[in-house]
Amino acid sequence: MKKPEPKKVTPPSSAKPVSVDPTVFVPKKGMQPIQLVRGMRDLLPSDAPYWKATRDEADTIAAAYGYEWMETPVVEETALFVRGVGKITDIVEKELYSWQTPGGEHLSLRPEGTASVVRSYIQHGMFNQPQPVKVCYYGPMFRHDRPQAGRFRQFYTFGCECIGDGDAVIDAQLIIMAYNFVKELGIESTIKINSLGTSESRANYKNALVSYFRSKRNKLSEEDKKRLLKNPLRLLDSKDPGMQELKAEAPQMVDWLDEESKAHFTRVLEYLDEVGVPYQLDPFIVRGLDYYSKTVFELYAASDDQELAQSALGGGGRYDGLMEILGGRPTPGAGFGLGLDRIVSRLKEKNLVAPPSNQVDVFLAQLGEMGRKKALALFEEFRQAGVPVGEVFAKASIKAQMEVANKRGAKWAVIIGQKEVLDGTAVIRDMDSGNQEIVDAKKVVAEIKKKLGQ
Repeated sequence: MKKPEPKKVTPPSSAKPVSVDPTVFVPKKGMQPIQLVRGMRDLLPSDAPYWKATRDEADTIAAAYGYEWMETPVVEETALFVRGVGKITDIVEKELYSWQTPGGEHLSLRPEGTASVVRSYIQHGMFNQPQPVKVCYYGPMFRHDRPQAGRFRQFYTFGCECIGDGDAVIDAQLIIMAYNFVKELGIESTIKINSLGTSESRANYKNALVSYFRSKRNKLSEEDKKRLLKNPLRLLDSKDPGMQELKAEAPQMVDWLDEESKAHFTRVLEYLDEVGVPYQLDPFIVRGLDYYSKTVFELYAASDDQELAQSALGGGGRYDGLMEILGGRPTPGAGFGLGLDRIVSRLKEKNLVAPPSNQVDVFLAQLGEMGRKKALALFEEFRQAGVPVGEVFAKASIKAQMEVANKRGAKWAVIIGQKEVLDGTAVIRDMDSGNQEIVDAKKVVAEIKKKLGQ
């Protein structure tokens, strides 16, 4: 006997499947907004004048000293920084943003600019160009560092590199250039300077440093004990309070310099004296990167606030061995990088940059859809003629538009409504006296320029 077919049951309309667009996200009720990643921050329109001031000054001073702009990618092979910056440095051990791609590449966000510039110099055969090659850059760097005042995990650097000449005058002029950059922005600063000598003299100094700190090992923090084993020079810029007294009696690099490095350092200081750039000899300036040799320096803002005075605005030095480390022919180099985040903070604290002016010479007011269309086209005519012009096309009320015109300091208002469109005219109003005149719409730009004396 044949079994009966099961009855087909049609689900109620409320149970019908709903087609959902996976690209449309519908937030749940009470869902919290997404916040910034820790250590990152937004640069808002209110910040723009300060950043523009630094960029403009960077362009000006780079051009004055003959440095040409270049840009390297923010993503590089991790090996570039392991070899260039140094495997046993805080930057590489703790602060690199690194990952492996599905294709097996080991990549990192750049933590500084020098290694990338040297890689580019080698890769593009810049040794065939007239030497030295002088380049500058301005852009974001990334370090997974502890966020604090003026320090972010994405930070901005203005840097200059001079590759292909080992003369002491190069070191001195880079220091002068960095000093003048912040001075032109209105920030008083001083230079702290030291010499690390050659790799050979530095190796001898490390032995003396290790011998001294081993005798004080019981007074070292756990972090400094690790530095003693891995990278003894890093002990000199330890911020541990207990280290200050120990460092005061530690051997100093200047006593271990070879004769050529001493002569080089002396010439650098003589050049700075000649120009009148203030500096302090500081045996504890070693920088946090392994590629430095001979001259190293840091730039500090002059401040009555002890914490601010201890915050470096940037630094640099000579790196004559870096080219070979990265696979190039022996080529001397020197450079600096300035931390723009801290510089901008100083500009804000001291009100050294004027707020942007939104003042305009002429303001376009419109009434009705026909007037708005004509005013939209007229705005472009004024802009192309180089006349600062304002508008609030989204507002329909003439009264509301005139209030904005007054706030923006407009000398003249051009008013266009439906009647003016049909007549081919425009109304020009003197914002001070309130007097109005009707002019040919085709001549309104020329008429305004005449009133402005252009």
